[in-house]
Amino acid sequence: MKLALAGNPNSGKTTLFNVITGKTEYVGNWPGVTVEKKVANLRRAYKGSLGQGLHGKGGDGDHKNKVSVVDLPGAYSLTPYTQEETITRDFITGESPDVIINIVDATSLERSLFFTTQLLELGLPIVVALNKQDLVRRQGSRIDHEKLAQILGCPVIPVAANAGEGLQELTSQALSLTGSDQPAPVFAGQGTPDEDQSRHHFVHEIVAKVLSRGRDAAVVTLSDRVDRIVAHAFWGLPIFALVMWAIYSLSINGLGGWASGYLNDTFFGEIVPAAAYQLFAAIGLNELLQSLVIDGILGGVGAVLGFLPLIMVLFFLLALVEDSGYMARIAVVMDRYFKRIGLSGKSIIPMIVGSGCSIPGVMASRTIEDENERRVTTMLTPFVPCSAKLPVIALFGAVFFPGATWVFPAMYLIAGVLIIIGGLLLKKIFHYEGSSSFIIELPEYRLPSLRHALTQMYKQAKSFVIKASTIILVMNTLVWFTQTYSWSLRVVDDPSQSMLAAAGAVIAPLLIPLGFIGWQAAVAVLTGFVAKENVVSTFAIVLAASEDLLFTPAGPLASIFTPITAFAFLSFNLFAPPCFAAIGAMNAELGNRKWLSRALVFQLTTGYTVAMLITQVGTLLVTGQPAPGLVPAIVILIAIIVFVTLLLRNHAMSTNLTNAAELKGES
Repeated sequence: MKLALAGNPNSGKTTLFNVITGKTEYVGNWPGVTVEKKVANLRRAYKGSLGQGLHGKGGDGDHKNKVSVVDLPGAYSLTPYTQEETITRDFITGESPDVIINIVDATSLERSLFFTTQLLELGLPIVVALNKQDLVRRQGSRIDHEKLAQILGCPVIPVAANAGEGLQELTSQALSLTGSDQPAPVFAGQGTPDEDQSRHHFVHEIVAKVLSRGRDAAVVTLSDRVDRIVAHAFWGLPIFALVMWAIYSLSINGLGGWASGYLNDTFFGEIVPAAAYQLFAAIGLNELLQSLVIDGILGGVGAVLGFLPLIMVLFFLLALVEDSGYMARIAVVMDRYFKRIGLSGKSIIPMIVGSGCSIPGVMASRTIEDENERRVTTMLTPFVPCSAKLPVIALFGAVFFPGATWVFPAMYLIAGVLIIIGGLLLKKIFHYEGSSSFIIELPEYRLPSLRHALTQMYKQAKSFVIKASTIILVMNTLVWFTQTYSWSLRVVDDPSQSMLAAAGAVIAPLLIPLGFIGWQAAVAVLTGFVAKENVVSTFAIVLAASEDLLFTPAGPLASIFTPITAFAFLSFNLFAPPCFAAIGAMNAELGNRKWLSRALVFQLTTGYTVAMLITQVGTLLVTGQPAPGLVPAIVILIAIIVFVTLLLRNHAMSTNLTNAAELKGES
């Protein structure tokens, strides 16, 4: 049996889905978060009402019956305008769910009921979940749900999904409708060319009958006054930068930083290795296996897990800010700037989602209807530092810029600059004008939910630990093995004679213009393409450093990098192509290998150029001496400039020829 959750974007579908299934899917207080259908079974806590519903319709009342709940992307109409609306339309019309639970945003009743009336005309059993009742009560409004049920001809259940209010009754009603016929309301103009206009008029009349507003919509509220400041054309961006700086400062210098310091320096740096050595000595374990476990597994994985508290605190604070309704304002603020580079405010949503993980961020780009905008957004979204890149930032910040609170915000600032420059460049290269319209209904500000923030924090922590215990663990074992053995499979005393050093030496010359000298940096670059966290664990292994030594300014990293080249290495790893999993997501969204190749070349060139400029220009300004590899850096920079110039010129010529052909055809 299938229950489909359908409704407008930001109506609370995923929140309801998480509550009744026990899942922790990502939710955000803005539209466009759910971009693909998600399926899970109903929780055991709701089996009682579910069994009664089945029994009442001739079912056997067996609580072991599985019921799939399908969370569909938000849609305003059954006539799809974007890719995710197409997913919803195709599932509802092609999969024939047993019951549709139509989630209606009770604070935007008129907008939501347009979609409801379309669903009712499909003839499928429908129950309307009148969501966000807590906000309706706060506004002093009242909705006569019984009268609304009479008009629509289907059950209407008031619910507040975030508080779990009314959900037991909702599931019981939904299952009691299984196999029933669903009459659709009839309105004037139905089936005519002006049907949409007539439907809007019909919905307007319904709302007038059932909704009693508690306040005049023309009255300026506190939320309106706040928006005049935080969504201001000039002050909006500085306020956003200040908010993000405060979040990262609290995460790094507060509880997250203190706990991460303890884990890195004491727990994984002293306690765990000492206990492991004692255990292995007691059982007489082979020294080579001791090295594998302590230096390879515990050293590498521990170096990554040490940053878990920092990441947990960071995403807890970000979830609070998102849930308050503030992030929707950022989309409005950024829209006016993104329009100038051929994008729209819709592009900021994938980038905000991508701050947690680039994969769902890239997938969220499918909400953009314009194909060129969607492709450019897919290329630019991985520039936003995700949770996997945070340990790398924290490592280099702690070693080369101890106590500095500007390192994290600086990475996001550089990312923003690169997104703007990259957007302008791609707009010129592919020669397109953005056509996406950006309309967003700003949610009211509200006190953020601690439960939601804790759930998001737990989800990020779980994902981080799973990756550390799988992908990173495998990579650390591989790094340790290739560093321990030569090509003749003999144990080496000098790591520079190992297979790993030989592999790193192949690409090391290419990194000299960036100031990265030595095979260790080259190897970290390679493993970082598998998973960005591998950069930290790789350095912990190849430098044979415990956590308490690796994270000190006088540690072994200082023998490889200067503060300038460290900042360049950090920038290269953040803005070069993302991990393999994110590249797979890019391939799915871009649609073909040709566009994927373009995206990877663009990202690699961007990361390489930025790192090269930071090293060469920064070293010259700070020390007064040229950095190693200055001459090849100049040659490479000239080649990049010539290549980009030719691309711009060729696209301009092809555009002129196309325009000339069109004019000739018209004449």
